[in-house]
Amino acid sequence: MIREIVNIDEELCNGCGVCVPNCHEGALQIIDGKARLISELMCDGLGACLGHCPEGAITIEKREADEYDEELVVQQIIPKGKNTLVAHMKHLKEHGETVFLKQAVGYLKMHASEIPFSVEEVIFEVHSTKVESSGCASGGCPGSQAVSFEPQNLRFAPATATTETPSALRQWPVQMHLINPAASSFQGTDLLLAADCVAFSLGNFHTKHLAGKSLVIACPKLDQGKEIYVEKIRRLIDEARVNTITVMMMEVPCCGGLSQLVKMAAAQATRKVPVKEIIVSIKGEILDESWV
Repeated sequence: MIREIVNIDEELCNGCGVCVPNCHEGALQIIDGKARLISELMCDGLGACLGHCPEGAITIEKREADEYDEELVVQQIIPKGKNTLVAHMKHLKEHGETVFLKQAVGYLKMHASEIPFSVEEVIFEVHSTKVESSGCASGGCPGSQAVSFEPQNLRFAPATATTETPSALRQWPVQMHLINPAASSFQGTDLLLAADCVAFSLGNFHTKHLAGKSLVIACPKLDQGKEIYVEKIRRLIDEARVNTITVMMMEVPCCGGLSQLVKMAAAQATRKVPVKEIIVSIKGEILDESWV
């Protein structure tokens, strides 16, 4: 299996930390003065952190890889020091990867005499850490955290009303894997690329944001084959010659990967198109709207 994984040149890295908030999976941390990839398991290879390293220390490495092997990962992390190992195991704990965590603990206990720091201290630090309700907790990232709230200022039509709000959808299909960039419905249009959850959060999605545009939806966290998405967006720019691209994303960190896909496609395209980004809150509010 070919995988794309983040590679960090520690000689170039100065520990500035600019890359860390741009890793939507929380797989990058600054430890002992250097950026460290603490979780290959959570690194999706999307490369959202790439453009945020002022020293050029981060690259994407494409390599042949076997299925994920926690014991092998622990072997590779041990030379980076105790703190990096603790961070890796805490990350497993926070994401609910209990099977891999048990494998890591088992390996450490079995090879304790060969490890240049205290295995007991590592295990104590990992298990004494409480998983908080904020951040990547309870087996998921911030975008998976359960939140309840009351809808605000709703003005629904009376239940007896017979009129329905018409759909502004202009074409089908809409899911990125299913669309054909060569379809006539995309030719010379304004393109709306929306994260899957956006339409469910915005009550006026059809009337205010979709009307007059062609639609494509995707989830940068859960969808597979994102390199296919990059190529399709490139074709929409170069071949369908879309006029503009509006990227609508939820406020959760993982959703930012959608913007990164567009940037990657735009960098490969021969045409330039204006791109607008709209950030939507989980309560259905527009938090930011800007051309990039």
